[in-house]
Amino acid sequence: MLSTSTPAVSPGASATHPRYELMTIGDELLLGLTANGHLQFIGAELGARGIELRRNVTVTDDADDIARQFRECWERSDVVIATGGLGPTCDDRTREAIAGMLGQKLVFDPQIEKHLLARFALFGRKMTPNNLKQAMRFERGEVLGNANGTAPGLWVEQDGKVLCMLPGPPNELQPMFTEQVLPRLARLKLVLEREAYVQLRTAGVGESLLETRLQPIFDRHEGRLGIAFCAHAGHVDCRLSSPGGEMGVAEVETVAAECAHILGEDFVCYGNDSLAKVCADMLRSQEKLLAVAESATGGLLANAFTGLCGASKFFSGGCVCYSNDSMIQLLDVPECLLLQHSAVSAEAAVAMATGAAEKLGADYGLSITGFAGSCGGPNENPVGTIHMALHAPQGVWSRKHSYPGPRATIKRRAVNASLDWLRRELVRAQGGATISPKRLGVMQ
Repeated sequence: MLSTSTPAVSPGASATHPRYELMTIGDELLLGLTANGHLQFIGAELGARGIELRRNVTVTDDADDIARQFRECWERSDVVIATGGLGPTCDDRTREAIAGMLGQKLVFDPQIEKHLLARFALFGRKMTPNNLKQAMRFERGEVLGNANGTAPGLWVEQDGKVLCMLPGPPNELQPMFTEQVLPRLARLKLVLEREAYVQLRTAGVGESLLETRLQPIFDRHEGRLGIAFCAHAGHVDCRLSSPGGEMGVAEVETVAAECAHILGEDFVCYGNDSLAKVCADMLRSQEKLLAVAESATGGLLANAFTGLCGASKFFSGGCVCYSNDSMIQLLDVPECLLLQHSAVSAEAAVAMATGAAEKLGADYGLSITGFAGSCGGPNENPVGTIHMALHAPQGVWSRKHSYPGPRATIKRRAVNASLDWLRRELVRAQGGATISPKRLGVMQ
């Protein structure tokens, strides 16, 4: 689905630091009906390739607003990325508004029409005529295929600049960006071909303490090593790079490995793997199975594992129990235990973890119970009280945590804490070995 394109981007832009701007388009973003996840995703993907996104502007679906903002972005940027407004309905005006600003005609592409017809046939639906609006492309541009939707992306190289237009749905945009857009930008030397830093993911240590523990290593490379921290719910990332190019790839990776060694069990992995992914990899390598039982977190713990490919190889299943009867029936938790200690207790958590492992035939059982808010919780167990337990081949243990904050925050922190606990136990089970550093690469 390619058409002819104008000459490639001016090499002058890539010789320095190309300026990138992002236009996120849609009334739903400004009304707060949809979160602007495109900024987070695209900013992170570009940052990993050595590019700092200089500006993001969110625009309504009004054609004049789109044209005005695009003109401003185009005049001062080397690369403009626009998301949204490429669909079939009357409020999808991005294609037409930007074509007018570029002085390009929109032409009908039979190949896009063929894709649209095949897409509708796949779902057994008849295509309505307004969908053919998506078959229009720039006369001097290229088409980015959309394997997960109907609206294709559009690519234009003009005036020594690049315009990339992508559909709004994240499940369509994200694979298109990683599989098509980044490789094109790399060929034009507008992003690095490899990641610009080595990232260490840590858990169980705060941002300030993490810096303090690693500072002696950083001091030996002062002025040569780029250091950045980013705190998330449940983990903290430390990114190491060589902005000035004084240190080679191997040297930065050696520094990263030294940091990982100093951190010990607080080091999770290199890169962006989630705590669940790290646990899953170790369960798989040790040929062990996990089962979970949840009350306060309502299935979030199980979802962390079932979102991973091949989950059945390491995950037996889970039980979500929000009543005493369900704990008794599904997990064989003794009724007398619940009457004596309540469902939110260390004793209940231990019984849940053991019951999940035994009932589902798993080597490890992980449980969470508590009061996530905003109601419930006696004085001895106020809102934010979480009990978790880990059943392992070596024994079973429980822990109590108290998390302030709203319900969603408490649930997320409880899941991350339980995953980190499981991760540490699996690290010990494999002899304390840490994951080998990946060849992520740093800025050349």
